[in-house]
Amino acid sequence: MKTLTITRPDDFHIHVRNGAILKTVLPHTAKQFARAIIMPNLKPPVTTVPQALAYRKEILQAVPTGIDFTPLMTLYLTTSTPVSEIKKAAASEHIYAFKLYPAGATTNSDSGVADIKAIYHLLAELESLAIPLLIHGEVTDQNCDIFDRERVFVESSLTQITQNFPDLRIVLEHVTTSEAVQFVKSSGSNIAATITPQHLLYNRNALLAGGIRPHYYCLPIIKREHHRLALLEAATSGNPKFFLGTDSAPHITSLKETACGCAGCFSAHAALELYATAFEAVDALDKLEGFASFFGADFYRLPRNIGTVTLEKSAWTIPSKYGEHENIITPLKADEDLYWKIQS
Repeated sequence: MKTLTITRPDDFHIHVRNGAILKTVLPHTAKQFARAIIMPNLKPPVTTVPQALAYRKEILQAVPTGIDFTPLMTLYLTTSTPVSEIKKAAASEHIYAFKLYPAGATTNSDSGVADIKAIYHLLAELESLAIPLLIHGEVTDQNCDIFDRERVFVESSLTQITQNFPDLRIVLEHVTTSEAVQFVKSSGSNIAATITPQHLLYNRNALLAGGIRPHYYCLPIIKREHHRLALLEAATSGNPKFFLGTDSAPHITSLKETACGCAGCFSAHAALELYATAFEAVDALDKLEGFASFFGADFYRLPRNIGTVTLEKSAWTIPSKYGEHENIITPLKADEDLYWKIQS
């Protein structure tokens, strides 16, 4: 196959930050994706509708001229979120979901929820208004092995949430384990999951074998090979419960390459090409369009996009960095070759 044309896709999980970094990273997403679910974990977090609308305006100002891109905004759920804010979000045409971070689970999650039962009244409101809850599915118990934190969350907290709120629309974000895949598969149509390119392409050897490679460090952390294979099977199966969410999470290089590096992989520079690489490896390029362009839109009850994107089989080398001065970002697979490329 020399070229592959698909309906223009959407990214249903991305971090674009704000300020100067936003201006560096957003054009990469806008050139590939028509829409993107924007994560709210800024400092301070985006917890109200007015904050989300102001952030949306900043994002739109960073979209390159001539490109059609729509940010789909989310609010950060906390124990202090009033029910009235959920009602305001439901009434807004620009707010599409609430994000649940267990406190301390990942970057800028300090304002997250320590006791999920403390927000049950908020989950009941989300359920009644049919607003999706996007979950970073990890426990934060320091006694729990970091490679087990997603599995334990699924077996404990997520099971309880779905039992108490059977109609709550849930996206289990960036799934990384066979247990999470099986949970989503066996649940109702109101439960879905996003999968990142790094979790499809790599196991934990990429992070740890032969030295620590900080640009492969993300949360949830990359797992064993049998988990990667379970994710790859789910993504390429044509099951509409699994769809594209890059979780592209840029950090400046000096904060990644340090004694205590930040969690997050920057993949927006070559997101669709990375997914194509993973799908091609199992002879499933015919399944990429559904995963990238249809299933997420259907779950979010959005119209499918009309335009197209064409990938061509063409070798290119990923740059060693993006940005300049104090905003240099090292991308995933920096200085390595890719063999799919979006046509100009």
